[in-house]
Amino acid sequence: MTETFTLECEIHFDRRGRGSRKVLETGPAPFRPAEPGRVPRVARLMALAIRFDGLLREGAVESYAELARLGHVTRARVTQIMNLLHLAPDIQEEILFLPRTRTGRDALILVQLQAIAQVLDWQKQRRMWRALAAQAVQGAQAEEPAEK
Repeated sequence: MTETFTLECEIHFDRRGRGSRKVLETGPAPFRPAEPGRVPRVARLMALAIRFDGLLREGAVESYAELARLGHVTRARVTQIMNLLHLAPDIQEEILFLPRTRTGRDALILVQLQAIAQVLDWQKQRRMWRALAAQAVQGAQAEEPAEK
């Protein structure tokens, strides 16, 4: 005859670096304070464009007009957001992983990216992106208050 027993303990899943597999750990999950600052608006819009594209491909929504109705925005605004998908994939990735904005305004805004997205040649897009990113870094450094 087999004996049955029950073992109770706290467990949580943890990751060992970005993109790695989940690991089962024993004990309560460690407290991790939120990173300071906020995710830049263009990064959130890029993620939204990718999500919208997935919904369209799956057939969950039929058109940009339906997305606009569901999101309570204009069709033109949905088009502006979806135009981010015309950026080269590596630029999209860089936008998604922009550093958090700690104070003040975001270094990059959607209208700046729209100009790049209109260019069909990804090599030209990359050159324009590098120039814009360098300009944004310089602007962000100029806005930082001097440390005491």
